[in-house]
Amino acid sequence: MHALRIGFLFVALIAGSGCASRSAQVRPSLDDMQVVAANDIQVPDADALSDARPLADAHAVSPPGEDAAVIEEDLALVYGDAEVWDPWEKQNRRVHRFNTVVDAHVLRPLARAYTRALPARIRAGVTRFFRNLGEPANAINHALQGHPGHSLATLGRFALNTTLGVGGVFDPASRMGLRRRDEEDVGQTLGTWGWRRSRYLVLPLLGPRTVRDTLSLVADQRVAPLRYVNDGTTALALQALEVVDGRTQLAAFDDAREDAYDDYAFVRDAWSQRRVHQIERDAPSE
Repeated sequence: MHALRIGFLFVALIAGSGCASRSAQVRPSLDDMQVVAANDIQVPDADALSDARPLADAHAVSPPGEDAAVIEEDLALVYGDAEVWDPWEKQNRRVHRFNTVVDAHVLRPLARAYTRALPARIRAGVTRFFRNLGEPANAINHALQGHPGHSLATLGRFALNTTLGVGGVFDPASRMGLRRRDEEDVGQTLGTWGWRRSRYLVLPLLGPRTVRDTLSLVADQRVAPLRYVNDGTTALALQALEVVDGRTQLAAFDDAREDAYDDYAFVRDAWSQRRVHQIERDAPSE
């Protein structure tokens, strides 16, 4: 028991640095996660990259968000229509290896202990609780993506489940006909606004992202309810629990990763396809 507490404290420290961010990286939906075989992505040589730099420098006076989007479009001319845009693969692989070690020695053992210690019914309640905390952010992003009806329905679910559902542990809203909408974040919203393609980036502890999704972290964090918990110990404990609960939902993919010839390419391609699916699903129909 003492060892388990130490483990949770360590994960709490990780979570405090941002590992529990609501960006759909920790808690993927099994319904729209489409795993594909890894493909070889051809990366241009250093000369091709140097040719792209003057294009990026020409927009140096633009605002930070706009400048990043312009650079992405400029380098798209170099990288063409590759499904996964991974010019930083060498650096990304190093970070991926680090994350894999942390997962193997900390997160996966804790997730297994959590699964053994708590019945499935209780774990389902914990999952619903954290999903309910994300509903206000979902509602905001639904509205920003041009779906006011979905936004109002999501707020209605949040109100019902927070009150009648004891903070979201139970789900009376679904029984009343307010079905759960897809999880949304600022990265998806930026994608529906036109920033579709973005370079793949692996962050320490946070895992797969893109440049677009990394820039959206600030906005995602500002609307995260746990950010406003005044008690630091409680906030860290909740963040740690969210990370461990989210890791248990990735267990279904552990065997597939172990069987993959190239784990990095497997994770990159599967994550990227899911992200593209999320953005195309949210994009307004023409």
